[in-house]
Amino acid sequence: MGTLRSRHKWLWLTFLTIVVPVMNLLIHWRIFTFLRDGNLTPVLYAVLAVIWGVVGVYTIYLSLNWVIEQYPVKWRQRIQPLIFIAPALILLGWLLLYPTVRTLIFSFMDANSVDFVGLSNYVAIFTNRLLLAALRNNLLWVVLGTFSCVSLGLIIAVLADRSSFEKLAKSIIFMPMAISMVASGVIWKFVYYYKPGDEQIGLLNAIVVAFGGEAQAWASFAQPWNNLFLIVILIWMETGFAMVLLSAGIKGIPEESLEAARMDGANEIMIFFKIMIPYLSTTILSVTTTIIVFTLKIFDIVMVMTGGQYDTDVVATQFYRQFFMYRNNGYGSTLAIVLLIAIIPVLIFNLRQIRKQGGGFS
Repeated sequence: MGTLRSRHKWLWLTFLTIVVPVMNLLIHWRIFTFLRDGNLTPVLYAVLAVIWGVVGVYTIYLSLNWVIEQYPVKWRQRIQPLIFIAPALILLGWLLLYPTVRTLIFSFMDANSVDFVGLSNYVAIFTNRLLLAALRNNLLWVVLGTFSCVSLGLIIAVLADRSSFEKLAKSIIFMPMAISMVASGVIWKFVYYYKPGDEQIGLLNAIVVAFGGEAQAWASFAQPWNNLFLIVILIWMETGFAMVLLSAGIKGIPEESLEAARMDGANEIMIFFKIMIPYLSTTILSVTTTIIVFTLKIFDIVMVMTGGQYDTDVVATQFYRQFFMYRNNGYGSTLAIVLLIAIIPVLIFNLRQIRKQGGGFS
């Protein structure tokens, strides 16, 4: 009798385990098709989508959790964590893993994603003059932009730490971080603005003319100068980010170590290189890798300032141009994969650094 009852219970649990997720899927798919095919006003669409998102997630977790609660305690403890992890993994797979695999497949196909062309697209990336220029420019952004941001951030953090106006100085330096990349590009477009003739409304040209110089089309200069002027915008934005993190690291340096070094006759430059830099090495590496990833993906500044003209294209702008303007899915996908391959080692290095600091990654 007990065996029969146990069998009925497991059949019931199996039935619930299958039916409840399927019912959730059908109900939410029906809601999705209603919103997709409906003829509602945009405002009503937005309201219904928000309500559906909040209530839908709650009902999914509630119903699945109720099913798990019916299981014996031993099985419940094993399965219940999956209720909270599985949806996130499915969403990540759908939004990240699937598009990545699909893009990788497209990178081995022709412009229309019909015929298999092998490594032809990759060969073209590293032989085409325009695409090579984009790769070279990205390297310039990574090396010069990252070095400048980290170096200036460290110097400002050290100087501000000893200033009586520390909070004000840090607030001013960090302020550009609150501005979007597009807005920063628009601001600096007015700074670099050039108009043939005597009247100059661009800030930089107005200053140059006021001191007797000649106005220049800064963003249209020959290589590498125009890229350097664009990198200045990145430095203006990201130095504050580096400064804040490095400043927090400086606050963690034991004051006893600094005082002991001064008593031993070390000057401030020696203290900076012999004590501060070693103490901040992990923080410097983390900041550096973060900014490297950011510069590898740079897009907005170039697009707003020059649109990739005058040999200022980077990999992201060339990807946009090839994929969306020229409709060359092969080249566009290949550029995306090249960018991903360039970013992965930096991310792995960053995760290893976090693990060394006890961040919990295994």
